[in-house]
Amino acid sequence: MFRDRPELSRRALLAGLLAGAASPVLARAPSHSPRPPARPAGQQLAALAPEAPPVRVPTGTLASVLERAGVSGETSVIALDAETGSVIEEHRADLRVPPASTAKALTTLYAMHHLGSEYRFVTRAESRGGALENGVLQGDLVLRGGGDPTLQTAELAAIADALIARGLRRITGQFIVDTGALPELEEIDPGQPVAAGYNPAIGGLNLNFNRVHFGWEVANGRASLAMDARSNTETPGVSVIGIEAVGRDLPVYTHDLRGDRERWTVAASALNQSGSRWLPVRRPGVYAADVFRVLMQTRGCSLPAPRFTSVPAGPVLAESRSGSLPGVLREMLRYSTNITAEAVGLMATARAGNQPRSLSYSAQQMNSWLAQQYGAEGLALVDHSGLGEESRVSTRAMATFLRAARSEGILPGLLRDHPMRDQNGRPVNGHPVSVQAKTGTLNFVSALAGYAQPRGGRPIVFSIVSADMAARRAIADDTSERPAGVRTWTGRARTLQQDLIERWSALSG
Repeated sequence: MFRDRPELSRRALLAGLLAGAASPVLARAPSHSPRPPARPAGQQLAALAPEAPPVRVPTGTLASVLERAGVSGETSVIALDAETGSVIEEHRADLRVPPASTAKALTTLYAMHHLGSEYRFVTRAESRGGALENGVLQGDLVLRGGGDPTLQTAELAAIADALIARGLRRITGQFIVDTGALPELEEIDPGQPVAAGYNPAIGGLNLNFNRVHFGWEVANGRASLAMDARSNTETPGVSVIGIEAVGRDLPVYTHDLRGDRERWTVAASALNQSGSRWLPVRRPGVYAADVFRVLMQTRGCSLPAPRFTSVPAGPVLAESRSGSLPGVLREMLRYSTNITAEAVGLMATARAGNQPRSLSYSAQQMNSWLAQQYGAEGLALVDHSGLGEESRVSTRAMATFLRAARSEGILPGLLRDHPMRDQNGRPVNGHPVSVQAKTGTLNFVSALAGYAQPRGGRPIVFSIVSADMAARRAIADDTSERPAGVRTWTGRARTLQQDLIERWSALSG
């Protein structure tokens, strides 16, 4: 059964990833785009187009531009003529710096080459050892994960609906959950805050980006807490993950694993008013199996407690397919979803014939392949998302990769249009420089890498990274989700990025 893509649910979950810990309330995007206003009758299209503003070109030497930006730490930059490869300008381009999420551009082509543009992740319900007759499955029901990082409760519910539509009401055997498609890893980067939704577990059976919805209602000074795996249409409860409020101020959250059960605590002082957020899951297969049992139970079919093991493939009763790989990757690049980057990277390594036993091992395989395929020497990624701060690249290696990738015509079409902004930070319509790029942001790390096309000028490949690792190491544990000074620092780094792109656009013309 091919699945629909419930727009609000997916966008809301992705928006929650972007919101991260900045707000306890899940940010929601509109469920549809507003209708554009009708064009006045007889008005010429050219008359509606705004006059292109002039390019602001920072004056002085590159060193003076970098100094005036006031970005503490180290900055590495390079710009190349995209066609000839000649250097337009560079500064410390061989310095090894954290790439942050610009690493996802590297992962994108690693996945495309090894998995192919038609690849889809598939989650299946299978029978084992018997046939489905008169509402009874004479044997086992197998829920087989395919590593799909985009699977949501709505799609899992569609599998349950399909089973019920086939008449399933009871099984005589076991409920088997096979998560062997990918290794199960508790988190992407152990250095992240415990409640960071962008740092979930990875596994062969993922659900809701491996996050669980935590909601609390405050009435008469008391807060009632609930954990669920909600979708647009239903809110299945979760029994394998619990949370309780405790009398403290800090830390706001703690997490503990007890076998297959997860236990969260939250500081009671943080629950002043009703709210919600998505928390990371550490046992993704257990979580997905628990939700699936609830979905089946509400449809009239009780399943026994799951048994987690790998079994040979059997007859397919129902399945859910992800979108095609280019769409999955485009969404990953747009929303910078770490779980998607790790899942596609691990699956690409497996498809290349190497058992992806850890993120670091899989990343090493990707580093070697990128060097051989694109001449990007010296990459030292420790994962596929760029979340781990130990990852290192040089801006020269990144620009070399981007230039080589440009000739294939795949990556530029997947990258998001990067808006150029005015001095007040507002996007400028009709700006004479168009940019397709991937951003990367960690606390006190800001990166931008991609392609710039000045109107009437030569195409540019560029890579920019600023990193203040001393400030990053000084972050106190209790402020690590939003440390003091990081917003101002990041704003300066992003202003510098735009200044450099406009400068290089003028130099290349």
